[in-house]
Amino acid sequence: MDEIRRQLEIFRRGCAEILPGEKALIERLEAGRPLRIKLGVDPTISDLHLGHTVVLRKLEQLQELGHEIDFVIGSFTARIGDPTGRSRTRPHLTEEEVRRYAETYQAQAFRILDRERTKVFHNAEWFDPMTFSDVIGLASRVTVARIIEREDFAKRLSEGRPIHLHELLYPLLQAYDSVALRSDVEIGGTDQRFNILAGRDLQESFGQPPQIVLLLPLLVGTDGTRKMSKSYDNYIGITEPPLEIYSKTMSIPDEIMLSWFELLTDLPIARLTEIKEGLADGSLHPKAAKKLLARTLVAQYHDETQAKTAQESWEQLHEPGGSRGTAPLEIPEVEIPYPTGEGGKLWVVEFIDRLRFTTRKGDPISRSEIRRLIQQKGLTIDGVPVEKISAMVEPYDGMIVSKGNKQFRRVRLPEGG
Repeated sequence: MDEIRRQLEIFRRGCAEILPGEKALIERLEAGRPLRIKLGVDPTISDLHLGHTVVLRKLEQLQELGHEIDFVIGSFTARIGDPTGRSRTRPHLTEEEVRRYAETYQAQAFRILDRERTKVFHNAEWFDPMTFSDVIGLASRVTVARIIEREDFAKRLSEGRPIHLHELLYPLLQAYDSVALRSDVEIGGTDQRFNILAGRDLQESFGQPPQIVLLLPLLVGTDGTRKMSKSYDNYIGITEPPLEIYSKTMSIPDEIMLSWFELLTDLPIARLTEIKEGLADGSLHPKAAKKLLARTLVAQYHDETQAKTAQESWEQLHEPGGSRGTAPLEIPEVEIPYPTGEGGKLWVVEFIDRLRFTTRKGDPISRSEIRRLIQQKGLTIDGVPVEKISAMVEPYDGMIVSKGNKQFRRVRLPEGG
């Protein structure tokens, strides 16, 4: 019983809901066999951010308990597009786009999950061979009234927005994944509540024990108000450089720090309690706690050495006594062709354009954005703000250029240039 209590505590950590309740989960655990725990993802993005890792980290914790992790790639359902939270129909993806996104998604997910202990499935394996008669038979197991209970569908109907028939099939198809795998547990964000509960209903209609549902909160983004999303420009990508992960984490509001500790790290529960109590009684300064969070996140997606360097670089830039405005200890290097113009110089806008600075969304900054940054003194060369759009720059090997205080580039020129 002690082992079941220990496991239950790990299942509970960070969960918003366990459905139909903990009693059902305990009964499954008492069977004494590894549970088949499913996560289904539609690969519709190329890069994961911290918000995507909340469910992945939970799977990692359950994997460590010895349970079987079934990672379902929605290679078929991604072509339809999940209508959850959408006010209009998603654009269709091609098979090639889905394949490409799936490869990237898996590669990044396995920075968290143990590849050797994770079973990967593509739901096209069971959907592609289906005949139209099979689809009709599957559709007969659910009513339209049940499907349009979904909040997003109900909202579209009330606003007179179209709902296409293929969108109504999406929850049914996602639910069938659980039937195909005979899942014991399915995990997902709170926005997936309807879809995952539909899996329970469909399993019952096929005579299977209905899966337990674990719902995790949606991570609040760096703005402290909305869920983390590239659309809201409030995200931190897990492949971003160490200093950028560290700096963005240090910028989050204090109010969301504890939820980030709980949802994004594997710090022991006792340590999380110490942090919470220290913040409450004033014995732990919020800045010190946030440094621990930032360093922990960098170490998770890079390593401890780079986390230490990122912290030192951030302190060098932002704290009294540090060399504010100087370059951090480790920064990305960009090789540019040796200038062929008069005197080996380049117009500053052209020069900055070659250094591949990006927006917070990860897109290359435009030349108009470069001009705006110069006007706002947001670009520096060797710590000196660029004052004029008409300035000329003579690049040299090792020159350091910064965009704000979060993105840096070290210029490299070809040998013999």
